[in-house]
Amino acid sequence: MTESKLWGGRFAKSTDKLVEDFHSSISFDQILYRYDIAGSIAHATMLGRQGIITADEAKRLVQGLQEVLADIDAGRVEFEVGAEDIHMNIEKILTERVGDVGKKLHTARSRNDQVALDIRLYLRDETGEVQKLLLRLQRVLLDLAAAHKASVMAGYTHLQKAQPITFGHHMLAYFQMFRRDYERLADCKKRLNRLPLGSGALATTTFPIDREFVARELGFDGICENSLDGVSDRDFIVEFIDAAALIMVHLSRFAEEIVLWSSNEFGYITLDDAYSTGSSIMPQKKNPDVAELVRGKSGRVFGHLLGTLTMLKGLPLAYNKDMQEDKEALFDTVNTVKKSLLVFAPMLATMRVNVEKMFERAKGGFINATDAADYLAARGVPFREAHAVIGHLVKYAEDKGAGLEDLSLEELQRFSPVFAADVFEHIKIANCVAARNIPGGPALPAVEAAIASGEKWLAAQA
Repeated sequence: MTESKLWGGRFAKSTDKLVEDFHSSISFDQILYRYDIAGSIAHATMLGRQGIITADEAKRLVQGLQEVLADIDAGRVEFEVGAEDIHMNIEKILTERVGDVGKKLHTARSRNDQVALDIRLYLRDETGEVQKLLLRLQRVLLDLAAAHKASVMAGYTHLQKAQPITFGHHMLAYFQMFRRDYERLADCKKRLNRLPLGSGALATTTFPIDREFVARELGFDGICENSLDGVSDRDFIVEFIDAAALIMVHLSRFAEEIVLWSSNEFGYITLDDAYSTGSSIMPQKKNPDVAELVRGKSGRVFGHLLGTLTMLKGLPLAYNKDMQEDKEALFDTVNTVKKSLLVFAPMLATMRVNVEKMFERAKGGFINATDAADYLAARGVPFREAHAVIGHLVKYAEDKGAGLEDLSLEELQRFSPVFAADVFEHIKIANCVAARNIPGGPALPAVEAAIASGEKWLAAQA
């Protein structure tokens, strides 16, 4: 019989070394130690309150766990691969210190509901940390929007110049994306913040435990109401990684624009030296490596989402060892998103926006063509006819190597007699922006209103 494992009573042979290494998760789940101890303290306290163990035993367990926590924090504890995971490591260390009473800690619980608890506690904290980083990034975006609320730039569709907007308006688009990300995480928390402990291995326990007390002690909104679901549910992990994947989509789209805007062909922005790198062979290079890395790291998170979904899709109730695979995916997702957000905000805050160059580059590409069509439509020409007129006019100007604003009134009137001298004011780039004073639009009053709305929302999250 082998008694080296806390579960080894039923076994006559020791675990093969290959299996032990393959089976062990302590190399990565040790990150959960603080949450495992917090859950164990709440559990031991409840056992004492319920008379399942004595008050003195509960006190000794709590004190012992607090001492183990202090020693782990101080780096005085070395975990063992042979103890498999963080849960068994802590129980083993505790029992070595407090004696046989340590063996009572696991009364009325299973590793199945214990690990589910630890992950929820961990993810609750990390969700909050990601939200803080999103708010930090949104602060930078609002500041940029305010500084450049009147800085005209070209808006694009299909990566072709489309209509004039402002850089501030563009920054507010990303503010809204990250606002949705923040709110998605807040919604995830609603389903995350339920206590699985007390579900046992799958069928609760015969002991008279008080799950509601433990839920209150650990700050949960309530308990998981079905024991099978309590130990097998990983929806909250999938939801988080899904929300994280969308954050990375938004960061990646933004990163792509940073890469484009910092190129010589665009020249819209200049990245700070502290957030750029050089070339080992080309001395002139200043590469947007931070943005490129963020763009590349998005794939890691997408992969973790698919991997987690695939791992879960064929599992019968309740717990299966496959579910150990959720942790590395989750931990790497958290680290990737946090690091990406952490570096992205200061990269934006320190970049220089080349306002004059951006305005000059906005002039080409017939970016005022829609406004010319609107001019005709506002004077009674059916829009589809106006659209065709301006299309022919653009082709004429293009062949001539001129912009619409460079043509004479006589030339414009060859295409439509409705054109009058005031058309030239109407199609000036700055006026094209100013005319779009619609809620959500790029005109200065609309952008200022959006900034004020953003400030109000940001303040409400503090």
